[in-house]
Amino acid sequence: MTKKPSSAYIHIPFCTQICYYCDFSKVFIQNQPVDAYLQALISEIKSYQMGPLKTLYIGGGTPSALSAQQLSYLLTELERTLDLSQLEEYTIEANPGDLTPDKIAVFQSSSLNRVSLGVQTFDDRHLKQIGRSHNQAQIYQTIAALKAAHFDNISIDLIYALPGQTLDQVKENVKKALALDIPHLSLYSLILEHHTVFMNKMRRGKLNLPTEDLEAEMFEYIIGQMEAHGFEHYEISNFTKPGFESRHNLMYWDNVEYYGCGAGASGYLDGVRYQNRVPIQHYLKAVANGNARLNEEVLTKQEMMEEELFLGLRKKSGVSIERFESKFQTSFAKRYGAIVSDLQASGLVTVTDNHVRMTKKGLFLGDTVAERFILD
Repeated sequence: MTKKPSSAYIHIPFCTQICYYCDFSKVFIQNQPVDAYLQALISEIKSYQMGPLKTLYIGGGTPSALSAQQLSYLLTELERTLDLSQLEEYTIEANPGDLTPDKIAVFQSSSLNRVSLGVQTFDDRHLKQIGRSHNQAQIYQTIAALKAAHFDNISIDLIYALPGQTLDQVKENVKKALALDIPHLSLYSLILEHHTVFMNKMRRGKLNLPTEDLEAEMFEYIIGQMEAHGFEHYEISNFTKPGFESRHNLMYWDNVEYYGCGAGASGYLDGVRYQNRVPIQHYLKAVANGNARLNEEVLTKQEMMEEELFLGLRKKSGVSIERFESKFQTSFAKRYGAIVSDLQASGLVTVTDNHVRMTKKGLFLGDTVAERFILD
């Protein structure tokens, strides 16, 4: 028997509003069978008979779109079902503006110890433009309320390179984010995903995006400011004060196995990457029939090695050659030496103390660098 994973991801697919850039598995919450969904979710979780968990992450969709009563049911059932005696980090995603006092009270009476807020930008005009339902004032109110409820491990997501965004507007966002005095910030550049409002607009030539040079300037500015304010740039898009790294996300980047539960959720167990069924009615039926999965992919050794590199290079600590060789019983130099030399010559990676890491230039071109390690 292999050791059971110590991380689980729980998916809540409901949203009060659908954002123009989002392609995650989600639905508008109105008239959805939310209670039936939560019951099916708990039933799927029970079927795994998980061991003690170190990280638990409730994401979405928007978990905070649930009512206080539904949140209370979910969190109570999770604590009843799971072994949380060794839990280090327990995160829930929330939207500013959703977190009413009664929902924060539910958070307080649970084991949750980390809240990740989808802020995206402080600019009210941009918030409207990207389809967010909150405004700047609600960001401040929500963070003040969470701090008053003794949540000190708060993270916010911001998106830069938005349509029409200038470098000055990014500077303003960064300044406001730093002034919040919270220990973790995630800053993502806007990525156009298929089947989103933004992608359709772009195809019609109606989306005025910053140039790649301006985006690179924004990225450099963000890194410089974060580091100047005591944040470590520990992953391409993530910045932390010492000790506040997202342990759950580090588990993904370390390419470790985990449980994924809920409609459309992905998981990684026993060398198999799987995805659960969507839409919600299909998921409910599948759970009732005893198997929520839509597809399973058994990874070859080659694919596992590629993922190890693809994910590991996202981290500031990079990929440990020693760990790679002991995990895969393969010579790293034989297999990837030439690629690494090439990337070093282009100034995209460095090799120090037996770790391959991306340079700042490499980080900006992250996916392009990682793709070099995918051998045909």
